[in-house]
Amino acid sequence: MNNNYSTNNWQQYANNATQKAFIEVRSAAGGDEAKIWASDLLRMYMRFAVKKGWKNTPIDDGTLLISGPQAFDIFKHESGVHRVQRIPTTEKRGRIHTSTATVAVLPQIRESEVQINPNDLEIQFYRSGGHGGQNVNKVSTAVRLIHKPSGIVVTASEERFQEANRQIAMDLLRAKLWEKQEEEKERTVAGYRSAIGRGMRAEKIRTYNYPQNRVTDHRINKSFGNLDSIVDGNLDKLVSLLSTRN
Repeated sequence: MNNNYSTNNWQQYANNATQKAFIEVRSAAGGDEAKIWASDLLRMYMRFAVKKGWKNTPIDDGTLLISGPQAFDIFKHESGVHRVQRIPTTEKRGRIHTSTATVAVLPQIRESEVQINPNDLEIQFYRSGGHGGQNVNKVSTAVRLIHKPSGIVVTASEERFQEANRQIAMDLLRAKLWEKQEEEKERTVAGYRSAIGRGMRAEKIRTYNYPQNRVTDHRINKSFGNLDSIVDGNLDKLVSLLSTRN
């Protein structure tokens, strides 16, 4: 049986008073420094959420679930490639390295909008913090879902109970399937539109230049000083400008 990915456009998930947003940060070019940079970005978003008084729930290594007023409306502008220029702590010659990380922001999709055939799923349970595998005892609370038709794999391991992790993993899988269909739609539309707000991962959106203490957002052609404060989660000025941009 084929899946029915009955989805509408992403805008329907905006403008709700309370929203949930999945934030997935992955290292890209730059080796170990890119991994460190991905962790820095994830921490930046967690701190921003805390300052807002929003709930932030780690799902697995590199993925957060943020819940709060207009959370998706605000975070959707973070989707894309984030580039950092800095001297790594392991660099003995003082050379500036350039590394990148990708950010994808996805809304929580209603179950009725993306229907997943249970026969298309492989479900694995494993001990949180372990290497995975089939469930053999009751302490295996972490969940891995493999969607066989698409090859998408999601995990959830931070909740104490298996069922809670399974539900979070299903929500994340549904969001990823929604993203996949939206990307396919975009490829078929004449005059490819801007990726902003649509969960696209490929657009280079921002550069963090540590030697010059400057953050540049390439979509609005503006630079901001006090880089450390921004990376510490003080994103209000940035997100305000992006939210008012058409």
